[in-house]
Amino acid sequence: MQAVLERIFGFMPDWVVGLGLIALAIVGALLVDKLARMVVWRATGSQNSLAVPILQRTAGPARLALCLIAVALVLPLAPLDDELRGTLTHVFAVATIALIGWISIRAVDLVAGRYLQRIRGDIAENFLARKHVTQISVFKRVVDTLIIIVAISTALMTFNSVRQYGVSLFASAGAAGLILGLAARPLLSNLIAGVQIAVTQPIRIEDAVIIENEWGWVEDIASTYVVIRLWDWRRMVVPLSYFIERPFQNWTRDTASLIGSVVLHVDYAADVARIRNYLGEAARESKLWDGAVVNLQVVDTNTRTMELRALVSARNAPQSWDLRCEIREKLIAYLQREMPEALPRDRADISPPLGVFEKGGAHTAQFARAPN
Repeated sequence: MQAVLERIFGFMPDWVVGLGLIALAIVGALLVDKLARMVVWRATGSQNSLAVPILQRTAGPARLALCLIAVALVLPLAPLDDELRGTLTHVFAVATIALIGWISIRAVDLVAGRYLQRIRGDIAENFLARKHVTQISVFKRVVDTLIIIVAISTALMTFNSVRQYGVSLFASAGAAGLILGLAARPLLSNLIAGVQIAVTQPIRIEDAVIIENEWGWVEDIASTYVVIRLWDWRRMVVPLSYFIERPFQNWTRDTASLIGSVVLHVDYAADVARIRNYLGEAARESKLWDGAVVNLQVVDTNTRTMELRALVSARNAPQSWDLRCEIREKLIAYLQREMPEALPRDRADISPPLGVFEKGGAHTAQFARAPN
């Protein structure tokens, strides 16, 4: 075969012939990949739903694998000197390591996606679904990160200069190793926190949380951070270690139902029983009330007013907020319309100056102003 190549391309330099053969092999591999995918797509793409995502997710690794196989077949036939052949062999080894890492990541993605397809997330109380989605998402990202780290480390170890430098660095420079460990501590702590969160489940995807005095939902859990979608559409990015080391509020840890409170200040002349009865009627008329809790109590008093607290329950945090606003508006309108004497007011006693006497009497006249 080499004699035939020398007879045909003898007028060209050897390195040009060698690189040309490698380029033709890569082009041929890409054409074979395209033809094979067209055949497989026509045969199974419209009938087997599983074949479509597999073809889409394995497109890149399959092309790289075919190119590496073609180069491996052509490289011994290429008329190259030892130095260039060694360089190309090294590149081939690094590409093979990248291919193995790429295939591993794609395999993890396929397994995770296939598992999540069986989980129903369209029901109201989907705690189990959110639990599995959180666990699979966190584990997948942690595994992907580890695969990338291992692949890069293995590829770097194929370079003699890097391998010798790394060995001498960790063998003789303890201070440098300590600095590297301190620099990597945030990354490692967040990776470990991700595993803890996936196992213990202090938060899940779409949990309602209060963190740093901000209220929102857990939108995404990455390998080192969590994205919180705040109520006004802002995004708060929090490191994973925060949820292991510091306290926070999770409003949907075990159930999404919440009890909301509405506080009113009314005059002592208010009829609390009537207000309590109206609160029950207002809750039953609302579509946001879940039918579990409705109550009204006098929780405090001062020199001017009584403090009433109304409790109403809803199915989730957004509905609880809307229900509280609705009940507050209805109670205020009811007091204005049916019980104006219950609205807060000020009282005062006014006495005239000394020396003012009634005609024919010896006592001081006292006057009092009626309540406003």
